Amino acid sequence: MPLDLTSIQALCFDVDGTLNDTDDQFVEKTMNYFRLFRQLLPNQDVQRAARRFVMWAEAPGNMMIGLPDRVGLDEPIAAVGEWLNRLRPRPLKHFMLVPGVREMLDQLKGRYPMSIVSARDHASMVMFLDQFELHSHFDVVVTAQTAPHTKPYPDPIFYAAKKMGVDPQHCLMIGDTTVDIRAGRAARAQTLGVLCGFGEEAELRATGAHHILESTAALAQLLLKE
Repeated sequence: MPLDLTSIQALCFDVDGTLNDTDDQFVEKTMNYFRLFRQLLPNQDVQRAARRFVMWAEAPGNMMIGLPDRVGLDEPIAAVGEWLNRLRPRPLKHFMLVPGVREMLDQLKGRYPMSIVSARDHASMVMFLDQFELHSHFDVVVTAQTAPHTKPYPDPIFYAAKKMGVDPQHCLMIGDTTVDIRAGRAARAQTLGVLCGFGEEAELRATGAHHILESTAALAQLLLKE
């Protein structure tokens, strides 16, 4: 089923690979290790090899996102994480926005209620929003511990929709992985897959994405077109 633009009343954004260029950071770090083995693989493109490796590594990671929820350990794990952070504060992170995302968010601000729907922890999400001064762009921020279950369960989208005063079926879930699409479909929201992360078009479509964009930066052009 194609995207119904007239039905969209609110936007739900994933962060990593969708707003934050996390995956390219991982690729850059992985390339440094791959270069050590270039003598052994003289015909291999280092960037391509590193990107494929990170894609392979993320697949089981995405599968594990909902595991603590399924076995009822999400709250104990979060509590341990918070305790460890108090003992040893994490170093400051440097995030990178996907090119064009800031301009897109500026264009859509005030036109749609907007939310963050992420499996990140609260502390790192605050750091991300602080770095780019994006707090005012979002009406609600949903992190790993906000709702009873995280993605791919629909709970985070239900929570965001309620806070934005919109029925979930009138939300658009935007993300780069099948986890985002599955969560959106489970909430009966419309879904949009972006290819600026590590999701591939074929798998996003197979999971039920209503529409695909090359980058999240193109969202304003899609939504605001005459």
